[in-house]
Amino acid sequence: MGVAGCGKSSLGAALAERLGFELIEGDDHHSPGNRDKMRQGTPLTDADRDGWLTTLAGLLAQHPGGAVLTCSALRRTYRERLRAAAPGLRFVFLDLTPALAQQRVSARSSHFFSSSLVDSQFATLESPVGEPGVLRVDAAAPLTQLVDEAVAWCHATATPHNPEAA
Repeated sequence: MGVAGCGKSSLGAALAERLGFELIEGDDHHSPGNRDKMRQGTPLTDADRDGWLTTLAGLLAQHPGGAVLTCSALRRTYRERLRAAAPGLRFVFLDLTPALAQQRVSARSSHFFSSSLVDSQFATLESPVGEPGVLRVDAAAPLTQLVDEAVAWCHATATPHNPEAA
């Protein structure tokens, strides 16, 4: 989880492969209207995100044995909705600076997310640090290091609901 450009898709794909879980790419489940808004540089509202979060929660609930979900989950209420759908759900928070997020998003040519929205993502972000079931990592670290750290944490914090899921 984290703001645009933090590396959710890269880490999610690597974690899913390493843990043997299905990857649920959150960006694939945005409505066409939400994609258009983001493409035009209009920040999404809580109401805009409601259907998206409902869809993601439903997808998580379909994988009681575990899955890897990439999702910004910027607000605590969003994370609580996802936790309600998947007891034992844990979050890897990819933390990075606004400057690095801006640089990464600006470098993406084929993504619908406008780089003008990076600041609004940081304004919306409610840090999950201190919440149960959250690992904070430095998103500037090499992907292999992030994967190793997340996998070790998943194994160390396994629960009856999710023996390994991240």
